[in-house]
Amino acid sequence: MNRITVYLHPELDPRGIGYQINQALLAVGTGGLWGLGFGRSRQKYHYLPEPAGDSVFAIISEELGFVRTSILLLIFAVIGYRGFAIARKAPDTFGQLLAVGITAWIISQMFINTGSILAITPLTGIPLPFISYGGTALAAMLFATGVLLNISKYTNE
Repeated sequence: MNRITVYLHPELDPRGIGYQINQALLAVGTGGLWGLGFGRSRQKYHYLPEPAGDSVFAIISEELGFVRTSILLLIFAVIGYRGFAIARKAPDTFGQLLAVGITAWIISQMFINTGSILAITPLTGIPLPFISYGGTALAAMLFATGVLLNISKYTNE
C-alpha cells in the first residue's frame, strides 16, 4: 500500500517513504538537456539510495542529460526491433515464442525501470537491463541474450 501511496503522492512524505522517488526525480531534472558530465552526479553521493542498482537511470539522466539518455532508450528500441525481427525469421514455433519472450522481457524490464524512476509507474526493484549493478540479473540477461543470438543463427532468410 505504501508503494501505491508514494506513486500517487510522492510529496506527502519526502523524508520517509517518498524519499527515493523524490531524489530520483531531482536527479533526472538536474541533468537538463546535456547533463552535468560523466561522473559528476551529485545525487549518487548520499542522496539517492541504490545509485548503481535500481536508480541507475536517474544517475545516467543526471550525468548525460536528456539527449544522450534518449540515445540510450533508442538503443533499447533497436534491441527490441531486432529481437522481434529474429522472432519473425525463427525456423520453428518454439524459436519464435522464445525470441518474443526474451525480447519482451528485456523491453518490459526497461520500461518498468525507467517508468518507476520517472514516476510513471510505482517504484519497483527491477534493474535496468545490461546496465544496473547486480550479478544474478545481469547473468540471466546475458544468458537470455545468448539464446536469442543462437536463434538468430538459424533464422530463415
